[in-house]
Amino acid sequence: MKKIIISIAALCICAAPLQAQQDVMVSQYMFNGLLLNPAYAGSQKYTTSTLLHRSQWVGMSGAPVTSIFAIDGPLQNKNVGLGLMIMNDHIGATNQTDVFANYAYKIKIKNGTLAMGIKAGVSRYLYHSDELIYWDIADKLYQGGTKQTAWLPKFGVGIYYYSTNWYAGISVPTLWAYDRNYSFGTDVNNSSLVDRHYMATGGYVFTLNKNVKVKPSILLKYLPGAPFQADFNANVLYKDHFWLGASYRTGDAIIAIAQYQTNFRLRIGYSYDFTLSNMRRYSSGSHEIMIGYDFGNDVTKFKSPRFF
Repeated sequence: MKKIIISIAALCICAAPLQAQQDVMVSQYMFNGLLLNPAYAGSQKYTTSTLLHRSQWVGMSGAPVTSIFAIDGPLQNKNVGLGLMIMNDHIGATNQTDVFANYAYKIKIKNGTLAMGIKAGVSRYLYHSDELIYWDIADKLYQGGTKQTAWLPKFGVGIYYYSTNWYAGISVPTLWAYDRNYSFGTDVNNSSLVDRHYMATGGYVFTLNKNVKVKPSILLKYLPGAPFQADFNANVLYKDHFWLGASYRTGDAIIAIAQYQTNFRLRIGYSYDFTLSNMRRYSSGSHEIMIGYDFGNDVTKFKSPRFF
């Protein structure tokens, strides 16, 4: 039964244009905003890196598997931040690889900082029919192995405001995507077939006592033609080393999150998604592992851990 269902899903994916791939979803984005917003680049006073691996809908053949590497930091003048993100997303017979450079310009405003960011890069889409599961082995459409590759330059934007205890941001990770089969101009609705995700994030850190801090946060996601989605998150920091939290993603999952900050440089996190949709009948949830490491002499100058 599982093979039949994933076959249908894979065929639906492959029947759509390669350009119509959606932005990747992860659960531990609240610990590295660069995954959602290019304006986050350089928001820390040192260079920070993140390595993340996600296995979605474990036990289901052809389910999404995602790996992401991200690194960002400020330039010497502190007003400019740069970042790099490399991502691979494998779903059924399709494989997407992204490479993006991020640029952010920061302006001090009272007790906080306003950052405006852009990102530019390219996505490589690969479809291989040999990875499909299908019924009719005599169908000439799949005989001999069909392989298709497409390259798509993309551009995204974002705004991010942050202070010591709170942050807020809005972003469109893929605002424009250039396709030679479509005109590229000021009319973003005709620039490509890529669906645009509109995102808004925000969070605040409450200090309950010297050992306990609480960080509620929210992520709002809007995709034209799809149901509006929201993530409601609550994470508790204990003795500046242990994060424990939970998230609720509307219509999709309840998520358990844990992170251990071994020192002020190394962070290790794990999350598990308890699927609420019909996918729970065919999978055992989703696993996600994250490792973060911070570089630079400035890391050891701060006694407080990073909150976001």
